Amino acid sequence: MAVGGNNYAPILTGFNARVVSLPPEALRPAAEVIATEGLDNLPYRKDFVGRDSELDALDLALARPGRALVQAVHGLGGVGKSALAIHWAATRAHRQGLAPVRWISADSPAALQQGLADLAAALQPELSQFLPVEDLAERAVQWLATHSGWLLILDNVTAPSHIAGLLGRATTGRYLITSRLATGWHDATTRIRLDILDPAEALALLTSRTCVAGPRNMDGADDLCAELGHLPLALEQAAAYIAQNPLLTPRDYLGLLAEYPADMFDVGGAEVTDATIARVWRVTLNRIAEQQPLATHLLRVLAWYAPDHIPTRLLDSTGSPPAVHRALGLLTAYSMVTANPATDTVSVHRLVQALARTPDTPSPDQTGRHDPDPHRQPHLINKAREDATTLLSGTLPHTWEEPVHWPAWRALLPHADALADHVPTACDTVTTLVVLNRTGMFLRGQGLNARALRHVDRVATSSKRIFGGNHPETLTARNNLAYVYQETGDLERAIPLYEQTLNDRLRVLGEDHLDTLASGNNLAYAYKVAGDLERAIPLYEQTLADFARTLGDDHPDTLTSRNNLAGAYETTGDLERAIPLYEQTLNDRLRVLGEDHLDTLASGNNLAYAYKVTGDLGQAIPLYEQTLTAGVRLLGKDHVDTLTFGNNLASAYWAVGDSGRAIPLYEQTLADSVRVLGDDHPRTLASRKNLAYAYKVAGDLERAIPLYEQTLADSVRVLGEHHEDTLACRSDLANMIQLRSAIDTVRQMLGGPRLENPSRKQPLTFHVRLMGDEQRTRVTIYSDLRNVLRPNELQSLDGDSETPS
Repeated sequence: MAVGGNNYAPILTGFNARVVSLPPEALRPAAEVIATEGLDNLPYRKDFVGRDSELDALDLALARPGRALVQAVHGLGGVGKSALAIHWAATRAHRQGLAPVRWISADSPAALQQGLADLAAALQPELSQFLPVEDLAERAVQWLATHSGWLLILDNVTAPSHIAGLLGRATTGRYLITSRLATGWHDATTRIRLDILDPAEALALLTSRTCVAGPRNMDGADDLCAELGHLPLALEQAAAYIAQNPLLTPRDYLGLLAEYPADMFDVGGAEVTDATIARVWRVTLNRIAEQQPLATHLLRVLAWYAPDHIPTRLLDSTGSPPAVHRALGLLTAYSMVTANPATDTVSVHRLVQALARTPDTPSPDQTGRHDPDPHRQPHLINKAREDATTLLSGTLPHTWEEPVHWPAWRALLPHADALADHVPTACDTVTTLVVLNRTGMFLRGQGLNARALRHVDRVATSSKRIFGGNHPETLTARNNLAYVYQETGDLERAIPLYEQTLNDRLRVLGEDHLDTLASGNNLAYAYKVAGDLERAIPLYEQTLADFARTLGDDHPDTLTSRNNLAGAYETTGDLERAIPLYEQTLNDRLRVLGEDHLDTLASGNNLAYAYKVTGDLGQAIPLYEQTLTAGVRLLGKDHVDTLTFGNNLASAYWAVGDSGRAIPLYEQTLADSVRVLGDDHPRTLASRKNLAYAYKVAGDLERAIPLYEQTLADSVRVLGEHHEDTLACRSDLANMIQLRSAIDTVRQMLGGPRLENPSRKQPLTFHVRLMGDEQRTRVTIYSDLRNVLRPNELQSLDGDSETPS
């Protein structure tokens, strides 16, 4: 206590009181204390990369006039929030005249208090010898409240309430806050969400930290950045580990990450101690689990799906609606997931997913101790995997043929694929097989046979392990695998599988079982596709007899078998037997199934095609028209069968030379196929090729050639270089390019100096040299020329001679 003038004396009360004599300068009001240079305490690193747009946003936000300006940078732990704040303060704060600049760890009230106490001690070092932490912190708040122009970085705030008192009292400076929380901030707080680095920035960060001692082998750096999801903390952790191991490359680290994920998630280099992704996120999950244990379970469930656009309806049955909503809200608030309200989906960083589905069983440290992560215990992860599988199985549509279900399928397909990627085959259950089988069948129906194959192959393998080799489910899985092999054109593997399945079904189920009869039909079709009609037709005939004997002449399966036999007869060119059988099948289906049944429509389409092949377009076109009309009425204009009917009718119009109706119908069918099926569906490819051919025959090469080029590129990408459709498309395109070159040359010759003896022979001689000496090719090219040349050019081309034979 000071009593007048310069005389100071203590006044003591109580027993054992401590006497502290402060120097006079310590008793100055906080408003009179001047901040000297050297008070900044930023833990700055110069190898910061990227983030230009976020730095500019901080410039704008913190330059606004007013009282307490609060800027909160939020995002996933490890995304670089602290690094961004510190870099901005170190490189840009001086532009706005901010000083001093203090960094304070604010992850708890105690840490915030200590940071403020450190500020007071830096302002007045003599106080730190006498005052306790709480009094020093109070002194710092008084100083902040009576000065302006300062910047306080409050790092890793875990609850807005922890800093509310400070923000309310010290209102004359600038606050830059970092937090994993995206919600709960005061309305006056401006927020910036910090996301992952872009690929170039991620590569620059990994390279700068790895090559700190000099250039080294960075093989696999791009792949490592992608695997780590371009997350700064994960990149720094990997770089520190690689940097201290001179012979290690980024690709080597990828291998270690794949083989020892638990170890690699939890270890960095010599300088990386607590700052690993496993430990950083564990702190966050601890806080979440204290508030809502369901949230951490949902995060482990979401880990088995694709990282983006996960429909929240997948989680509907995991708890009551309020509990699920609160759990997702917490995960969103702590930036462990990102909500997409417009689509009712959430996204999860791929590294968060990887960690959440990796059991915490790393090697113990040198002392033999290991502190296990309570959120990554093996039994918890196994439960989450099983729940993720069950939830997806319950949400996937049960059918895959109807277009009405395709939007749902396309939304869930990435998550079915991801589940297949993440779940080890040894962990497959009956529910896993349901998901994979349905997914494979949908992909096959969409023409995506290469993707379908991996699913149905796995179903066949796991079915044998789960059910046994002779179980009906195993035999069905093997039949489906054979079918997909057939669809990919791999008959060398499809046919032996069909044969084995037929023999096993005969032995296990008997010759009259429906599955056995279906196997006979499938094998006969494979023989037919392979061109082995000597085995296909007798097997079709036997199968039809067995269906009729077992089920009766009018059973739908018997009618299908009769339709297939008619198709085999048609393939051999034996239309005298095919057409009556098609007609009988159509009449029986009309009688038994009715005119609106899909099988009836298929029969009408098949019979119309047979009529067309025989040249009887008078019967073919009305039947095609009737089938298309019924398809639109029953299935809708977007159904895949309706699109097929439209394409077939267009080809019939073309066959009678009615290009006025054929080309518009081809164009409409292609547009609908692209919209409904997508560019990669085989039916879309076929539709595009048909339209290109129609343009070509009509003489419109300017539209035909680009269509052929697009079809060829898509066929190579979807079907492969050596698929028969790809080869046929490449041949057609080559011929058309040569034809266009020939036309350009002819027109150039005809447009040049007048020939003394104009006749067809001079241009035709050019074609012989261009196309080769085979007579049929010369005649075809000459015919194509007559389709595309103008009348005056044709007169010059033909001269006075007769039309060439």
